[in-house]
Amino acid sequence: MSNYKAPSRRQHKVAEEIAHQAGEFLARTIKAGGALVTVTRADIAPALKNVTVFVSVLPKSHEEASLKSLKRLRTDFHDYLKAKTVLRDVPTVDFEIDFGELNRQRIDDLTRK
Repeated sequence: MSNYKAPSRRQHKVAEEIAHQAGEFLARTIKAGGALVTVTRADIAPALKNVTVFVSVLPKSHEEASLKSLKRLRTDFHDYLKAKTVLRDVPTVDFEIDFGELNRQRIDDLTRK
């Protein structure tokens, strides 16, 4: 039996709003240097204390540099969330590459051939 518990409606709404705000924030701040950084989703802990924002980066060769830039911007994004949302306690933010999205794109490419 699995210990997985589906996210609550509040978790889902907060994660969705944070993902939206992350997209807005990145559009304003990231100087991609030839990379396209797209927010794919956000996962939030049940207590709403931590959130991971998942991104895809194209071309793939820019992933590492883009992720380093995003991690440096965590505090700025946290402050941005404080200003742009009505959350009482803004969660601690982290950024990660969305490998699930990469796998989906790979499957799409293979099925097209």
